[in-house]
Amino acid sequence: MFQQGASKAARRVGGAGGSGSRLWPLSRKLYPKQFLALTGERTLFQQTLQRLSIEGMQPPVLVANQEHRFIVLEQLEQIGQQSQMLLLEPFGRNTAPAVAMAALQLVAEGRDELMLVLPADHVLDDQQAFRQALALATVAAEKGEMVLFGVPADRPETGYGYIRGQADGTLPDGVSRVANFVEKPDAQRATEYVASGDYYWNSGMFLFRASRFLEELKHHDVDIYDTCLLALERSKRDGTQIAIDPATFACCPDNSIDYAVMEKTTRACVVPLAAGWNDVGSWSSIWEVHDKDAAGNVTKGDVVVEDSRNCLIHGNGKLVSVLGLDDIVVVETKDAMMVAHKDRVQDVKKLVSRLDEQGRCETQNHCEVYRPWGSYDSVDMGGRFQVKHITVKPGAQLSLQMHHHRAEHWIVVSGTAKVTCDDREFLLTENQSTYIPMTSVHRLSNPGKIPLEIIEVQSGTYLGEDDIERLEDVYGRSDAVAAGATH
Repeated sequence: MFQQGASKAARRVGGAGGSGSRLWPLSRKLYPKQFLALTGERTLFQQTLQRLSIEGMQPPVLVANQEHRFIVLEQLEQIGQQSQMLLLEPFGRNTAPAVAMAALQLVAEGRDELMLVLPADHVLDDQQAFRQALALATVAAEKGEMVLFGVPADRPETGYGYIRGQADGTLPDGVSRVANFVEKPDAQRATEYVASGDYYWNSGMFLFRASRFLEELKHHDVDIYDTCLLALERSKRDGTQIAIDPATFACCPDNSIDYAVMEKTTRACVVPLAAGWNDVGSWSSIWEVHDKDAAGNVTKGDVVVEDSRNCLIHGNGKLVSVLGLDDIVVVETKDAMMVAHKDRVQDVKKLVSRLDEQGRCETQNHCEVYRPWGSYDSVDMGGRFQVKHITVKPGAQLSLQMHHHRAEHWIVVSGTAKVTCDDREFLLTENQSTYIPMTSVHRLSNPGKIPLEIIEVQSGTYLGEDDIERLEDVYGRSDAVAAGATH
């Protein structure tokens, strides 16, 4: 059925909605919503990949932010999948450049194939309906059309962009020509659109041939085309991973597929997608896709609700109790709590912007931070000390490094630790500990077959995460990239 499944299956930090700021405090810039299990046991990213288990579909081409490389690889491994190509953006430039980089690489390899472009943070409930829409879209795309999947607008939603379709006898049955795009409307206009029956929600999902997209992009936005072409020529390739040249990519205009191509081309058409689509773009969307109790409440974690209706309560360790509230969203994490009326959750991004202006770290990452070797969780912090719970995966090791302003104490909680400290190398087991003096060259490794857990106590005059000199790293992280990233 498909010659190519090129999934843009990892959105960019800094792109349009790429950081999932409306789902703060659960979604953070360095660990955004697509990597979270918001609607099931698997993350939205993993659900997107599993959705592509279709006969004839090739392994996906992934476009991800450089900061998310190891998260992407780990989540692929968890579901037993591999990508055929991983394009790593140094920073986000929206969807048009991301797809252009993938299309240019395919064409450079002599593979002018169909590209299915999917965001990694959407929900589709009906796999059969998705496949049927995909089959119809393939017929149109094979004829050179630029297909956009449109979700039939069945309610006056003001948070989505709309597309108006019109009949076109040159297209396959069931496919409409795109008459025009409409920005997010007010409630009255949205009601009129739904009543007309001519409008679809813009799903942000596309199907087209690589050369067709590049031809249209070159015609309608040559700056993006030329810059991406040059950036690809200057990019570095390591196996299936391509690190996009940052100096060139910084010159690329920031634009979406819609603005750069789809709103300008005469080849845009829409295929209806009635598959239970939801872009999971806000806390109200999360409430919509979950099962509810008799009072319409959605709860997760240690939550007690009394005399409250249509609320979403998300706990993450602490007991959260809600009394006498309707249409309220409460989200608790280790380091932040957000309370909002369900009608105002689209504005959570305003809170995030305000926190960013104040330099608050709570928008960047969680207390638990994931690294290619495992994770660490900040337990406590004071003026001259910091305590972390560190977990190292079996067979993994941290970088060989030193600190100029702090010393560290390591206490093994479980597993076996292999410790390098200057010219010494030794093993520690459960309940054993060691001291890493200031300026000592050190490394922590897990030679065992179970996760290694340690408690690290840092002490010194300066505990900032930029006090690290990385001397050797098996994950290819440089000090420049790792600034602000401990271990």
